Parts: sequence; C-alpha cells; structure tokens
Amino acid sequence: MRAIKNIFVGFLVSFIGSIPLGYLNVIGYEIFSKLGIYNLFQFLSGVICIEMFVIYFTLVFATPLVNNKKLMKTIDVFAVFFLLILSYSFYASANNSVGNQSVLKKYMSYSPFLIGVLLNCINFLQLPFWTGWNLYLLNGKFISLGRKYKFFYVGGTIIGTFIGMLSLILLLDSVSSQSFRFSQYIIPVCIPLFFVIMSVVQMVKVYRKYYKKRSL
Repeated sequence: MRAIKNIFVGFLVSFIGSIPLGYLNVIGYEIFSKLGIYNLFQFLSGVICIEMFVIYFTLVFATPLVNNKKLMKTIDVFAVFFLLILSYSFYASANNSVGNQSVLKKYMSYSPFLIGVLLNCINFLQLPFWTGWNLYLLNGKFISLGRKYKFFYVGGTIIGTFIGMLSLILLLDSVSSQSFRFSQYIIPVCIPLFFVIMSVVQMVKVYRKYYKKRSL
C-alpha cells in the first residue's frame, strides 16, 4: 500500500511540475515538429535520466539543501538570468538576418537523447522545485522512505514527468497546427514572452524570500 501511495504521489507532483518546465517542453516541441515522435521519445528519455538523479538526490538531502541558504539563494537568483538568456536566445534565433531558423539547427547533428541529458543538466530551476516539494511531502508524511519505498516514489515521478511533458508537447503541436497564424508567432513572440514572464515571477519570489523581510 505504501509503495502504491508513493508511486501515485510522485506521479501527481511530477505530472503537474512538468507543465512549467519551460524550455525543455519548448525544445521537445521543436524536436517533435522537426524530427518526429521517435526522436521526441529519445529526448524525453534523456531528460528523465537526469531528472531521476535530481529527484533522488533532493529527496535524500532535502533538509540539508534547504538549510544551505547561500546555495539556494544563488540558484534562485541565477534562475532569473537563466530565463532571460533563454528568452533572448529564442527571440534572436527567430529574428536573425538569415531568416527564421530553428533553435535546434545547431543541435541537429547530435542525438536527441544527448540533447535531453545536456539541457536538463543546466535546468537549475528543478533543484529548488524538487527540494521544496520533497521536504513538504516528507514533513506531511505523504510519502515513505523506509526500505525501498523511495524508489517507488522516484519511479512515479519519472512516469509523471514523461507523460506530463509528452502531453503538453502534443497539445502545443495540436494548437499550432490548427492555427497557422498562431504558429508563426510561437518562436519569435510567445516563447520569449513566456520566459520573460517566468523571470519576472522568479524575481518576485526571490524578493519575497530573501529581501522583503530586510526592508520591513
């Protein structure tokens, strides 16, 4: 029963958490639209390989990570600049002088699996996300870590991440294919704007978490 509960909770949290994964979903959409479903599965497999280690690491060391305020602050602040850099990279790629080039053009010679591994390695936003969630689930006793139960939880999160990202990517592709006019603005406008909004949200979170108390 505990194993099933761990799988369900892990699946639910990761499925919801896969929605705001940001640029990984965007890159996945690009891979699917340019290279097809098989290469998308390879990309997602690369993503969840890194995700598995991140979730396990933050699960075991959730409390020490949260208590390391300097590390968490550095990650949170760097995430703001990371999102702005992503926003500019998509905007510049779509509006360069050569024409509307795919963001993936320079990666096309590499394996989609390797792309997923490398891009998720620099996904710094997942560290505070999973640290916070794992600590909350442990404190609330929603999951069990005894024996091998933590592996059932990690397995549930991997399944949830894979299905969540796949669902969002297919939904995004469906919307863009039904509206050609909308699809023209996805890369040059919508995606950069999305990352700018995310960076603003991250700025607000950093201010409230680290600076608001000082100003009072």
